[in-house]
Amino acid sequence: MRALIDRLQPLGRALMLPIAVLPVAALLLRLGQPDLLSIPFVAAAGQAIFDNLGLLFAAGVAVGLARENHGAAALAGLVCYLVTTEGAKPLLHAPADLPAAAADLQLAAWRAKEIAKASVPAGIVSGLVAGALYNRYADIRLPAYLGFFGGRRFVPIAAGLAGIALALAFGGGFPLFEAGVDALSRWVVAAGPLGLFAYGVLNRLLLVTGLHHILNNMAWFPVGDFHGATGDLKRFFAGDPGAGGFMAGFFPVMMFGLPAACLAMYRAAPPARRAGVAGLYLSLGLTSLLTGVNEPIEFTFLFLAPALFVAHAVLTGLAMVVMDLLGVKLGFGFSAGLLDYLLDYGLATRPLLLLPVGAVYAGLYYGLFSWGIRRFDLKTPGREAVAGAVEAVLPGDRAVAFVAALGGADNLTSVHACTTRLRLLVGDSARLDRDGLARLGARGVLDLGGGSVQVVVGPEADQLATSIRRAAGSTAGLSGARAGSVRREDPAETVPLSALRQALRDAGPTDRFVRGKRLILEGCDVSAGTCFTDLAGVRAAAWVGSSLHLLIEADVDPDLLG
Repeated sequence: MRALIDRLQPLGRALMLPIAVLPVAALLLRLGQPDLLSIPFVAAAGQAIFDNLGLLFAAGVAVGLARENHGAAALAGLVCYLVTTEGAKPLLHAPADLPAAAADLQLAAWRAKEIAKASVPAGIVSGLVAGALYNRYADIRLPAYLGFFGGRRFVPIAAGLAGIALALAFGGGFPLFEAGVDALSRWVVAAGPLGLFAYGVLNRLLLVTGLHHILNNMAWFPVGDFHGATGDLKRFFAGDPGAGGFMAGFFPVMMFGLPAACLAMYRAAPPARRAGVAGLYLSLGLTSLLTGVNEPIEFTFLFLAPALFVAHAVLTGLAMVVMDLLGVKLGFGFSAGLLDYLLDYGLATRPLLLLPVGAVYAGLYYGLFSWGIRRFDLKTPGREAVAGAVEAVLPGDRAVAFVAALGGADNLTSVHACTTRLRLLVGDSARLDRDGLARLGARGVLDLGGGSVQVVVGPEADQLATSIRRAAGSTAGLSGARAGSVRREDPAETVPLSALRQALRDAGPTDRFVRGKRLILEGCDVSAGTCFTDLAGVRAAAWVGSSLHLLIEADVDPDLLG
């Protein structure tokens, strides 16, 4: 089970990149509708994103899984997806009742509509294949006469070949795929309230592992069909009056329940300390109310009171059931917050019923949290032992402080992010300074074993991850070897990265590959070798065919070269 979770977590993270595009798609689509601004070209622009979600998933998943998140993986994902979907179309067998008039046009339109039902699964599979191919072949060396196609250029070629195999699978197996989706859709409908309850509970319980994103994708994109639009989310924006069941239940929890929990935690703090935590709880509550981003609140009590978190998961499942029984259908492009509620009000069914249900949920959460905190003396923020306050530092200094609190640059193997969490691989989790991370504003730290660590920081996670990667490559004075260095075999010595980076910029290679202590540069001018003359840490520079080979005094980490 541990191995399965470890394999699925990168996929959960990668799925967030294309999903992050949905808010702008929903915004453009709704603003352009006749009941709002009535601007057809704006609505068409938003619809274009929904119509091409498969492309977005192919590129986004590939980049999310690839080492260095390199753009070559995105290109490979797009190539694989296009070959898969276009190659599958001729393999689809048309029904006998297609109109005879303009038969070729009718057949082409039918095939395009059918394959569009599989666009998101095809995009995800294409992204998975492209990401795996990039990680396997990004540094491949080919014979000299094929040298131009080596390295990262080889990855889209390999992805195109893989796309042919996928085209055979999707084209030949499309009847099975369609039957499977139909069976799943019928099961979901037949499951009724029980299925919605299970979805709501699991959605929250899987939060700890980050696998709830995978569960969401199953509900939001493949299930159901409304004039070619598949999935609860896409069908909602296509005008399906039956869509929205897998989204409506989140609104009472995120807009009313969790903000009320913040109020309960604030009022549970001793009066003398309430002023110190008022800003924290106000920020958390407003974030959940307005945008539906709720993980920072959940991690405030997830480990302090697991029983409260289980109750929260059960209440989420019940909200799904209640909203469905009341016939309420709501949708969102980002999450279940006030902004999405107002924007998509015109597409919703019985949206005003959210208000009384939300009021009940606010009372439930406030009462449950007030009782639980006092009954079990939970040390929620404001009730814990007095410690250092959240440090106010400049953005660059904060990233440096995060690197130090994470055990130093030499303890960081990889730094990525999803919506609200840093997703890290560390050498030794015992070196983490949890109190220091808390002072820097982290709301929780999850040690998942095997060096996998997640730090909950809120919606700034992606920007902070980028800053941490930069700080780890340019800041001296942290634990272990200097963060701004590539370590030699002797950890007491370092190769100055700043000079190496500058020399690389001056040389202007079109591509580069790393082989242990060898850095191979492609597309350099013949004079580029002089950029590395007498450069500290570079033992030798030599031309091999059209490639410039640099022998470095230590193993090269590509992430540290910028």
